Amino acid sequence: MKRIGVLTRDCSGINAAIRAVVRTACFYNIEVLGVLRGYEGLMNGEFIPLNRRSVSGIIDQGGTILKTARSENFQTKSGQEKAVKVLQEKGIQGLIVIGGNGSLTGAHVLASKFNIPTIGIPATIDNDINGIDLSIGADTAVNVALDALDKIRDTAMSMARIFVVEVMGRDSGYIALQVALAGGCEEVLVPEKAMDMENMCEEIVEGNKKGKKSWIIIVAEGKAKAADIADTITQRTALETRIAVLGHIQRGGRPTAQDRIMAARLGSYAVEVLREGRTDECVRLKDNRLDTIPLELAIKPKKIEEEAFYKLIKILT
Repeated sequence: MKRIGVLTRDCSGINAAIRAVVRTACFYNIEVLGVLRGYEGLMNGEFIPLNRRSVSGIIDQGGTILKTARSENFQTKSGQEKAVKVLQEKGIQGLIVIGGNGSLTGAHVLASKFNIPTIGIPATIDNDINGIDLSIGADTAVNVALDALDKIRDTAMSMARIFVVEVMGRDSGYIALQVALAGGCEEVLVPEKAMDMENMCEEIVEGNKKGKKSWIIIVAEGKAKAADIADTITQRTALETRIAVLGHIQRGGRPTAQDRIMAARLGSYAVEVLREGRTDECVRLKDNRLDTIPLELAIKPKKIEEEAFYKLIKILT
């Protein structure tokens, strides 16, 4: 194998993975081309050469030096064929894709339908890749959200208010559950679990009667909007309720040590797997050991065991 490409989505830790991919490839005298702007850039032939020096000093940076973009065109057959043609014209003999469900689905298409040797690396703040204990970026996102929550709690306690804090998670309650438990929150609302507003409001009223004046409620964006939850609480309890929407700060920030270490291990291992002639696989850490799972399985819906977390949150409230 003489030349490979690397393509990414964005979250903290991806630059550390790019660095590991490039430096491992260089160790084996394999040339690396970085694909700019994800699958959109791939179709348009947007590449930059990557070497040991070009990835120096990026291990602590959030986001991705390769930029990224959503691509509706790549979801079409003509777009996929265009991307394959570009890969062939560039002499790219293998591709490493770093990202979440959408990116890994594209990797599976290239591998299974067009026989492009392709390996995926899981990187998403939602941690919703099936068969994966932890994705690159998830730990950083939780810590960024937790840091913001700690500051919100300061004012919630001082002002004796209810706060509804909205975190990312369109289809996954991973961040919400982790932050709620680590932040000592009173309630968490996630896409995977039915919402009982009546019971929650009753608990708030009863708690208020007993002297509990501040509450922190975490809601995943895919479950409901913080503003709607806050309005309902105010209407049913007559208690002052404020909202905080954390938004895109959760996608950035300096990656944690855990994310950097995982990115280094998975990035390097992806090159090793590609060199072995394997394809259509996603690298992962399972029980702290490196192995792979078929991309076809990795992109299936992941069941998050929210009940155990939810029960513990209620016990500790």
